[in-house]
Amino acid sequence: MSSETAQNLAVDTQLSVESRVAELLSAMGLDEKIGQMSQLQAGGGWIPDELADSIRRGQVGSILNEPDVNIVNELQRLAVEESRLGIPLLIGRDVIHGFKTVFPIPLGQAASWNPAVVEAGARVSAEEAVRAGINWTFAPMIDITRDPRWGRIAESLGEDPYLCSKLGTAMIRGFQSDDLSAPDAIAACAKHFAGYGAAEGGRDYNTSNIPENEMRNVYLRPFKAAADAGVATFMSAFCDLNGVPATGNRWLMDQILRQEWSYQGMVVSDWESIVEMSVHGFTHDDEQAAYEAATAGIDMEMASSSYRDHLEGLVGENKITLEQIDRMVERVLRLKFELGLFEQPYTDPAQHPELLNKANLKAAKQAAMQSCVLLKNVRQTLPLTPAKLDSVALIGPLADDGYEQMGTWVFDGDAANSVTCRQAIDELIGRTVEIHYEKALETTRAASEDDFAAAKTAAEQSDAAIIVVGEEAFMSGEAHSRANIDLPGHQQALIEAVASTGKPVIVVIMAGRPLTIEPVLAHADAVLYAWHPGTMGGPAIADLLFGLESPSGKLPVTFPRVVGQVPIHYAQKNTGRPATEESCVDINEVPPRAPQTSLGMTSFHLDAGFKPLFPFGYGLSYGRFQYVKITTSHHSIGMGQSLDISADVVNMGSHAGEEVVQLYIRDLVGNVTRPIKELKGFRRIHLKPGERQRISFRIHTDDLAFYNRDMQLTTEPGQFHVWIGGSSDAPLWAEFEIHA
Repeated sequence: MSSETAQNLAVDTQLSVESRVAELLSAMGLDEKIGQMSQLQAGGGWIPDELADSIRRGQVGSILNEPDVNIVNELQRLAVEESRLGIPLLIGRDVIHGFKTVFPIPLGQAASWNPAVVEAGARVSAEEAVRAGINWTFAPMIDITRDPRWGRIAESLGEDPYLCSKLGTAMIRGFQSDDLSAPDAIAACAKHFAGYGAAEGGRDYNTSNIPENEMRNVYLRPFKAAADAGVATFMSAFCDLNGVPATGNRWLMDQILRQEWSYQGMVVSDWESIVEMSVHGFTHDDEQAAYEAATAGIDMEMASSSYRDHLEGLVGENKITLEQIDRMVERVLRLKFELGLFEQPYTDPAQHPELLNKANLKAAKQAAMQSCVLLKNVRQTLPLTPAKLDSVALIGPLADDGYEQMGTWVFDGDAANSVTCRQAIDELIGRTVEIHYEKALETTRAASEDDFAAAKTAAEQSDAAIIVVGEEAFMSGEAHSRANIDLPGHQQALIEAVASTGKPVIVVIMAGRPLTIEPVLAHADAVLYAWHPGTMGGPAIADLLFGLESPSGKLPVTFPRVVGQVPIHYAQKNTGRPATEESCVDINEVPPRAPQTSLGMTSFHLDAGFKPLFPFGYGLSYGRFQYVKITTSHHSIGMGQSLDISADVVNMGSHAGEEVVQLYIRDLVGNVTRPIKELKGFRRIHLKPGERQRISFRIHTDDLAFYNRDMQLTTEPGQFHVWIGGSSDAPLWAEFEIHA
């Protein structure tokens, strides 16, 4: 079969995708099949001769990290016009939270609790990425993590499988649209399958040990949701899971993904994770690594060359069959047909919207605004009223840094396109309010306090001080884990110095993870957690600080008081001796030679108690929301039935605002112990001052199913508690029963 014949076959609309795949596969030699299973790194702005020759020989199925559309088109030309079969290339790129228009980091987007915002961000990202010829992204990352030390928590959607599932599927819809062959769609990738977020000690690439029941009830749920949502690809995790690296884990890749879930899409390894199985000590060389990965069901190898070097020999030795190879290659080819690459392998940028257009920037600002979480606001310090201000101090290393506010894993964003807090505040109020700006610290890690005097002077000359601190972008993300998650450098000392002036202090924190900020709270009148907010972070923060909008973000992760509480999350188990306020004793109040029994013997830390600094789902507003009158439509329902759970929400404040109403349920007794609370629903509402709204959630008994000790998904009869409120610490509750 010639290149021309292959192209004619590819665009023959009388044939189904499956027929096209089968006919093309039948014409391929083994070396060309293995080529489709190989993804190679681009040349970095040019096409090396060796890469061009490999493409001509049909030995490359995908190219990684080439964002120049002219080079991408030439790579596609080599594949389509100069290889024997003319099979186009998948062009992969880490478009994680934006391409040129950078959105908040995924953890920040998760704080919006708004699937529409997450979907819109992915849609913009896809529209911009396809302009460069990119047709495949490695997102969403839907690893559940409960350890803020882990650098990749910044890429995650938080600690809860229900929230992660809702937001992850929204991101998939945004990337892929309704039709994968649409000119503005790109293939999404659910990663990292699976258990990567539970790496020991929060150290990246580390071992994960997770019991199967916990895997099924927590860590696998977002991936099942992604598979059901039609995500085009999966990616294996770097970690070893219970002693077997994910990339060679047949239980994960075959039993769960292929057999139980009937997933038909493609699976790609993570970067060199196949050959790294030998470093783990799971395989003794690259050949054995290739065997284990292929046998598990990894369809494409990223970056390394063990498939190219060894699969042909493994087939010749009858260790891997041609039927296995064909099944994997079919999935690669099917994706290329579904993307419409055979019909249109080339990209004309003029056929796509401009980068960083007004609509994209508006969407990025909206995402940043809804991602910000107001953690403290005493005496209604916020919002600031420009008409009542003569001057304001703007202080801190991140107040005017367009690069750092973009956050981790931004390959294509440009700091020159970012609008910083300083720029936005000046634009908003600079004509009427004097702004005293002092950077005070060169970086977030700086230790010199030489400029603190100038910062204090700026605060003394002003009616209020805004201090923008946090982490630089590099301090979170892949391989950037931290053991100490306090504010780095001397930023805490800067806050204390400015607070000593007696002026109102508003602290804005940009970070890629929850930080242990309890010391900050003692010196701040208001704290706004902005994560790394992206290109339009400055305007979003300015609008919130000065009351054009009300904060509405909610925490997608629990904030520990101290790092020694980690891992800490809301959906914990009750234990046989649950802690209470009465059982916890302050270690500093215990007398010398105290007997052991004086400490209550419950599950808490002597020096930190049992409560977090801020619970999952927490976030303040300029409105003041009160929950009253929770009811259930039935006191008891049978299996297969539903009930409605309702409560009134009233805005008792003087400002309008948006609230994220949250539903939590507890199954009191189970075949395996159940969490003390589980998120089962949420909804954004807007209430004017004094407005009251009745909110209802419908729960079916299937929504309460869990994997029991026999790994069967089941709903059990029994008693349930239910809460509706503004966080996982909601006090308003009711109860109902499911009878057999």
